Amino acid sequence: MRTIIRLVTIGATLALLAFPAVANSLSTDTFAQDQCTDENKAAWYKTFTDTFKTDQQPKAYEAAKKYLTACSTEDTPQTQYLKKFVTLYEKETRKGTFQKILYTDKNYPEAFKLGGEILKDEPENLKILMDLGYAGYLASSAKNNAFNGEALNYARKTIQLIESGKTLEAWTPFPNKDEALAFLTYYIGINTLAQDPAGALPLLLKAAKFESSLKKSPFTYDKIATAYEAGPYAKLSDDYKAKFGGKDESPEQKLALENINQVVDRMIDAYARAVATAAADSKLVNEKKAWSDSLTQWYKFRNKDSVVGMDALVAGILSKPLPPEPTPLTSLPVSAPAATPASGNGASGSTTGTPAPGTNTASNTGTTANPKPTTPATTTTTPAKPGTKRPRK
Repeated sequence: MRTIIRLVTIGATLALLAFPAVANSLSTDTFAQDQCTDENKAAWYKTFTDTFKTDQQPKAYEAAKKYLTACSTEDTPQTQYLKKFVTLYEKETRKGTFQKILYTDKNYPEAFKLGGEILKDEPENLKILMDLGYAGYLASSAKNNAFNGEALNYARKTIQLIESGKTLEAWTPFPNKDEALAFLTYYIGINTLAQDPAGALPLLLKAAKFESSLKKSPFTYDKIATAYEAGPYAKLSDDYKAKFGGKDESPEQKLALENINQVVDRMIDAYARAVATAAADSKLVNEKKAWSDSLTQWYKFRNKDSVVGMDALVAGILSKPLPPEPTPLTSLPVSAPAATPASGNGASGSTTGTPAPGTNTASNTGTTANPKPTTPATTTTTPAKPGTKRPRK
């Protein structure tokens, strides 16, 4: 058996090229039982023995398959040996066939089927797992979302194995390990963003910290801002409305505002990064304007309706580390003056009476014009709901 495995490996390169044609010819040829003659068996077995030790393993495989198909009811030392060879040969060559089906043919249903078969024998085959995770992205880019569920599980398993120390000699289709980890983490994050923005947020933050192309993409930071706004900000805003809407100022209410402001500051940071990374790409003029509008609204909300210092923030933001999710405050900061909630539907962390950004419900992926800040009313101190829609990548 060791000899067979070694020989199969030696002939793998040529086998990968020839296997599809061999498989097709075998699928259309039928060998009736009356073809299982001593003469035919001797000829097929001789072809097999003459070629399986050389670089003609596809020819050996074809002879073995003919023998086994015609003499399917036989159980002899010869058929047992041929079956072992055929099994090992198919296991080796199907990996190359999988790569061709996925990346050349772009036959995603067949790729997921064949990849799943390979993983039954090798459940921790990192290359196949990584390819299937990436295949979900490729399929969804081709408007086929049927495999996202499977692909996300494969992506999670890939990340788990890499983080446990498993590695590859080559990370193709990614240039290196960090790029693979960043992309697969981001892929999971953006595909869970709509259903669970709070759960997607740590994944997106993690993806942005790898030294990869995603760290330089404005869309990464747009998604982070979206996750903050649709996740922690929306929850804190809803809680604030339920507890303090229409009520007088109190220490508890001020503390709730400070926690909201922490999240808003993270949104400002994310939009500043989106604007800064988009600056050099002339193709992103419209997206950059939308991100700039969002940044301006939230920045003014936190700075007495002023944009003083905002340009300096954008200019220096990429030299600063990406901040983690804020830790919830349990007491008011001693050094910071207590915030007075804005009248109307806005709340200010550093001033009184500044309207928050608009209250139109934001889409996680859509692109529309940014709403203008709403006019404050005089009967409620509820923070505004998310109001800025995002450019679509």
